[in-house]
Amino acid sequence: MMKKLMTLLLAASFLILLSSCATGLEPYNAKKPLGEQINYTITGIDAGGGIMSATDKAIEDYKLTNWQLQPSSSAAMTSTLEKAIKDKRPIVVTGWTPHWMFTKYDLKFLKDPKESFGTAESIHTIVRQGLKKDEPSAYTVLDRFHWTPEEMSDVMLDVNNGMDPEKAAEKWIKANPDAVAEWTKGVSKVDNHKLKLTYVAWDSEIASTNVVALVLNQLGYDTTIQAMEIQPMWASVATDAADGMVAAWLPRTSGAFYKDYKDKVDDLGPNLEGAQLGLVVPTYMENINSIEDLKK
Repeated sequence: MMKKLMTLLLAASFLILLSSCATGLEPYNAKKPLGEQINYTITGIDAGGGIMSATDKAIEDYKLTNWQLQPSSSAAMTSTLEKAIKDKRPIVVTGWTPHWMFTKYDLKFLKDPKESFGTAESIHTIVRQGLKKDEPSAYTVLDRFHWTPEEMSDVMLDVNNGMDPEKAAEKWIKANPDAVAEWTKGVSKVDNHKLKLTYVAWDSEIASTNVVALVLNQLGYDTTIQAMEIQPMWASVATDAADGMVAAWLPRTSGAFYKDYKDKVDDLGPNLEGAQLGLVVPTYMENINSIEDLKK
């Protein structure tokens, strides 16, 4: 609880700091060193995120000695990005796909020749041991659940535009009956069986968890979803406090937690492939195309 409070306070302080200095920031100037224009700062997300440790590694790998990574939150990062894009100001953020910001804005990943952020990631479904025996219908749906980054982005964008996550999930399910039919084919309905899914409150996981929960509810489950930080999310499934989650980014983002808990959970494999992590800039920063360009 204290850690979460400190993260929220840090994010709030960061937003205040950005707001106070925003009026002094000029539009991006390709003729000036990028670092000088943004005080050698990369805008990050929650301090405990795997992308943050990967960014620390990138700063070391590329010898970005003057650069610093500023923790905030996913919401603070996207808010800061939106304000920068509005005025075509320079900015570097920690980013990942699938994410609605790539649909809403013209963005690009910086090339990573040293592979500090690794290669493409997959998002896995993880369930508690014994779920297959206790709740075979839920296990089957969770095992079959699979969609594309584009499909996930549809839900994320609706949520970002102000739609309630459950309503956005309902909209997607109605528009994609064939996909849902594949997940539920031959699955027996149940009578109000309770089920609990946990997730990290990232835009991607809000989307996937709400979609899966609603599909399970249509089969007769009474599904509770609960947002947690990443370590408690893994621990909740490993200790049977939760039945599962569809939010395990592997092999890098959740790699340390997978190592700690892999013998206490069941990994049902990827529910989405082609996820990517890295440093992201708006496309109007035309001469910044690689992490190595941050040294210019």
